[in-house]
Order: sequence, then C-alpha cells, then structure tokens
Amino acid sequence: MGEKRYTIGVLTSGGDSPGMNPCIRAVVRAGIAHGAQVIGIMDGFDGLINGEFRPLGPRDVGGIMQRGGTILHTRRSQRFLEKTYQREAIRNINSAGIDGLVVIGGEGSLKGAHVLAGYGIQVVGIPGSIDNDIWGTDMAIGVDTAMNTIMDAVDKLRDTASSHGRAFLVEVMGRNCGYLAVLAGIVCGAEMVITPESPATVEEVAAAVEDAYMRGKTHAIIIVAEGAPLKVVDLAKALDEMDVGFDTRVTILGHIQRGGSPTAFERMLATRMGVRAVEALLEGKTDVMVALQGRNIELVPLSEVTDKTRSVNPDYFKLAHMLSR
Repeated sequence: MGEKRYTIGVLTSGGDSPGMNPCIRAVVRAGIAHGAQVIGIMDGFDGLINGEFRPLGPRDVGGIMQRGGTILHTRRSQRFLEKTYQREAIRNINSAGIDGLVVIGGEGSLKGAHVLAGYGIQVVGIPGSIDNDIWGTDMAIGVDTAMNTIMDAVDKLRDTASSHGRAFLVEVMGRNCGYLAVLAGIVCGAEMVITPESPATVEEVAAAVEDAYMRGKTHAIIIVAEGAPLKVVDLAKALDEMDVGFDTRVTILGHIQRGGSPTAFERMLATRMGVRAVEALLEGKTDVMVALQGRNIELVPLSEVTDKTRSVNPDYFKLAHMLSR
C-alpha cells in the first residue's frame, strides 16, 4: 500500500462574503498541486457536526471564481458552542481522515477554529468578513467587493438626490465596526458619517444637513452604520419634523452588500490567502490565521486574533469630516 496522502478539509462559516469561492478554489487547487486531497465541508461548523463532507477536485471548483457567496454554503452554528457537539465534530474529522482544516469566516468562525486547535486539530483560519473587524489583518475577504457595491449604490442615489433636492440617509452594514461606513463617506463624498465608534445626535445631523443646504448644495448624503445608536428611520422622521431644507429619504442597502462578483483585488487576496493556508498546514503550522499585512501574507496566532478587535483608523474619521465641506 502507498503512503497516505495528506487530507485537507475546508469550510466556510458565519456571514457569507464575496471572495469565499475564489478562496475555496485556491485551497483545492493548491492542495492538489502539493499532492494532498481536499474535502469540502458543507454548512460550516454544522457540517462538521453532521458529517456533511464531499471530496473536491479541480473540476469541482472550476468556474466559481466570479461567483459571490460560497459553494460550500455557510451557517452560524449555535450547536458548536456546546462541548458535546464539539466532540462530535472532532469525531467526524478523525473518521474522515482529515489531517488539517481550513476555516474561512469572521470573528466567531475564527474562535471556533481556535477551539478545535485546543483539542489538537490542525487548523488554519482565513478572515472572511465584509465589516473588516478582524484583528491582525489589514483586509479580510469580502471587504473590497462590499465597498464597491456601496460606492456604486451611493453614486446612483446621489443622482436622484440632486435631481430632487433631497437628503439621503444610507444605512450600510457594520454592527460593531464602522469601517464600511467611514470609507464610504470618504470615497462617496458624504456630508456626514455615523458609526458605533463615532455616534451623533439628531441635532448634529440636522445641523450638518441644514449647513449643506445653506451653502447651496443640491443634496446631502449621510452614511449610517447599522450598529450606530441612531436608527435611520427614526432619524429621517426627526429631520423632516425639524425642517432642515431638504426632504429626507432612507435607503437600507442590507444584504446586497454581501453579494455580487468579487472584484479583481478580492480574487487576488482570496487566492493568496487560500494558497498560504494550504502551505501553512503542510508546514505543520496550526492555530494561526492567514493575514494581509502591508503587501505581505503573514501568519498570526489565533489566540491573538480572538482576544482583540480591529478598530477603524481614527484618521479616516478626520478625513471624512474634512472633505465633507
């Protein structure tokens, strides 16, 4: 009998993000190029618990580079928080002969990867989160595509806002981190940005909108992160009652920010991260996350990643405010 080939398992977990499919493709093809075999795990950590495994070959990942979402599907698994189901997942990993696991996902998913590493499973994490709130990496998979989706939407909203002389309140994703909102404020030329890190009162928003009207602007754009204390519907009602010059409209972008074909940057980042994750497993590394730091792909201990939260650069808020005039 020949020597057993190294077997890599790969799963996507948590909220989906554009770029997950190119990352899966990179893991599969890099693994095979290095003589390994690859098993796809369906439905995230729930798939580990249920034993939902499927072999993946080069043709199984053909034509997925341009597709949003994830061919492996994804879940937020509450069961995996319980030790009973963690043991069941480990049992299935061992029964399937998986030697190393690649976990693609956000903060919660990486915590799950860290838990598995604590049981002795060889694990490498890849950050996938459009919020860009994962510590240790300059950029996570999904951020650039989501940002471009927001930019395209706000550019279109500005056209109608200018035509009708309106103020638009645009809600973007960002439950705990306002990265998307503040970056959108800069690249879309918004009059104001409201985030969990940089909240505002109704009076402050009203003053900004009225100031834009008084200075002769034909519209006003306010970008609001979904996790900000001020909710866009309540804010719009308050602004209309205060008569700030513009009529107010609300647009909640919602889950369209998670979909769409990954950008060129996204595909390249996902590919580099997927290949490096495979290399890390074959080098014997475990309990680490693949990270973009500057131009380089580095490995960061998952213990550090799960203990810290990435915050938005405060200079971005200053830049957004300065350029809003």
